[in-house]
Amino acid sequence: MIPKTKTDFRARVMIASVFLLLPLIISAPAQSYLIDWYKIAGGGGMSTGGVYSVAGTIGQPDASSALNGGNYSLTGGFWALIQVVQTPGAPALCLTRSGNTVTVYWPNVPGWNLIQSGDLATPMTSWAASTSPVLNNGTNYLNLVNPAGKLFFRLKQ
Repeated sequence: MIPKTKTDFRARVMIASVFLLLPLIISAPAQSYLIDWYKIAGGGGMSTGGVYSVAGTIGQPDASSALNGGNYSLTGGFWALIQVVQTPGAPALCLTRSGNTVTVYWPNVPGWNLIQSGDLATPMTSWAASTSPVLNNGTNYLNLVNPAGKLFFRLKQ
């Protein structure tokens, strides 16, 4: 069929071009996007000798997993309100959170008691004994509902 006008011819060429180029457009590969960024933000800081203590704020909570070596570990991220401080040679002290309840738990080993403080700089002799842990199947549990402020726990013999 022969087009009757130049406009009719141009319209047919455009429609044919679309149909010829359509498979190329549909099969174009997806682009690979990458956001390659990181952030190091300073703030706070404390380091003491003797009884080791390191405090500071750097990085993002998803920056890396814990760095471990010997008896020590370092975890990046933001400050937690409640932390356990491992005592060398003591039973493992653990912490979990579910909703608004924080649970501190440790194996029931005779002679080891849980003590707590709101400040790591306070001498250990002034840390207070934690009250009301519950013994269940050889493990001590201390449940804290809606704890306020900072709390640090450690086992003392």
